[in-house]
Amino acid sequence: MNLIPMKPNPNPIPNRLPSTIPHRNMVWLAGVLAVCLAMLSPAGARDRESPQPEAALAPPEPESLEVDASLFTAQSFDWFDSQRQRRVPAKLYLPASGAVPGLVPLVVFSHGIGGSRDGYSYLGRYFAAHGYGSLHVQHVGSDRQLWFGNPLALPGRLSDAAQASEALNRVHDLRYSLDKILAAPGGARFDTRRIVAAGHSYGANTTMLIAGAQVGQNGQSLSLRDPRISAAILISAPPFYGMGDPRQILSSIDVPTLHITATEDVIQIPGYVSGLQDRMDIFKAMGGDRAAAKMLAVFKDGSHSIFTDRAGTGGLSLNPKVKIATRQLALAFLNGIAAGHYRAMDAWPLRNAGLVARFEKLEP
Repeated sequence: MNLIPMKPNPNPIPNRLPSTIPHRNMVWLAGVLAVCLAMLSPAGARDRESPQPEAALAPPEPESLEVDASLFTAQSFDWFDSQRQRRVPAKLYLPASGAVPGLVPLVVFSHGIGGSRDGYSYLGRYFAAHGYGSLHVQHVGSDRQLWFGNPLALPGRLSDAAQASEALNRVHDLRYSLDKILAAPGGARFDTRRIVAAGHSYGANTTMLIAGAQVGQNGQSLSLRDPRISAAILISAPPFYGMGDPRQILSSIDVPTLHITATEDVIQIPGYVSGLQDRMDIFKAMGGDRAAAKMLAVFKDGSHSIFTDRAGTGGLSLNPKVKIATRQLALAFLNGIAAGHYRAMDAWPLRNAGLVARFEKLEP
């Protein structure tokens, strides 16, 4: 499979990476490209997917990024998929005992490249405090371990993380984690009709695949759709370049989708770039003519990594506000799935007018 998920930059930067890298069959490269950009910047050493200390997240007014610890619990798992001989770490955020009278809906979250199960905690804690389970899966072939080892070999490790085998393994990680958590003691607490896949960057690619995106492999169409997925949240979703018309790839996704990005949500490495227009194209192509709701939120300014736990990306004052608005919108979307309509989301762009460049809501 030969997928180049970034289109050529019309003003390419001289390639500073080893000349062998562009020829190593790089695939589904969304997170990899963001990482390479971070590597080339002075702040790159600290601008990674791994979360920063909680103290770094200065709470804005009127709402803080902090979540009352009495409202949720968190438990880590170190699973091992013997069939694939692959570790699958995960972290589950749950509402506090007795907080949800009935079945608990579940979000399964896929991190960007270089991340871990501890990332995107601002979403996991918030979802759990509002009645949702949030299962954050760690992908060992493209997780934080990429940062360790010989720094001269880092480009090669990044390239390996972008191969087709890892892109497919990430989907199987989500599927395996769902199997494990639903079969575990207490698994009956979850509402299997309300399982939502979510992800950022490379994780958004993973989310699209498990939600039903169809890509080509060996001349045939490949679908990794999991029928348990009832909706998808796509944050900074990159395209499947080199795979043909995005409408053909994404038209088979027939579940409600929420798309979140920013005007400066740019993934870039020497010779390749992916920006806002790619996110817009994915939104337009999503679902084709199928009758499924889809929503798009575009923040002003921002950055590709503003949606991670890291502080300071996209502007010191903008960062926490965007995170708060992101989790509020995602929660409104989740609640809309159960309600069967998304009218409650209409007030969101009005409340966040100073942050939002565009908001679009399409319902059948």
